[in-house]
Amino acid sequence: MDVKNVFLHGDLQEEVYMEQPPGYVDQTRPNLVCRLKKALYGLKQAPRAWLDKIGQYFVTSGFQTSNADFSLYVKKIDHGIVVIVIYVDDLIITGDSDVDIFDLKKLLKQKFEMKDLGELRYFLGIEVIQSLKGIWLLQRQ
Repeated sequence: MDVKNVFLHGDLQEEVYMEQPPGYVDQTRPNLVCRLKKALYGLKQAPRAWLDKIGQYFVTSGFQTSNADFSLYVKKIDHGIVVIVIYVDDLIITGDSDVDIFDLKKLLKQKFEMKDLGELRYFLGIEVIQSLKGIWLLQRQ
């Protein structure tokens, strides 16, 4: 899954101010600044705000955060597990049940604007080949 406009989803926890953007300066109050409530691209707090937002969503949806990796979420269900790995705006979703994965993707698309990229083929420079014999991870380059 690929999250569109990922950093615009994050809510800021601290006070952040910015100058009025060029072309939108209030001529009567040119020294006025804007207090941001949501993250913007280029803001150093944006990645953390996004990860906090999506992480809270997963936890309230029954997922547990991994102690080994803050970007790994696991949810145990009656007939197996669902696992999510996050890297900035990309999510890998896997598990035992195609139905549970489909339902999760549907919920995520309703909450955040996302695009389903289909079966995993490449991730962080690693090629993924899936077959009936197993899953192959290759780093040819």
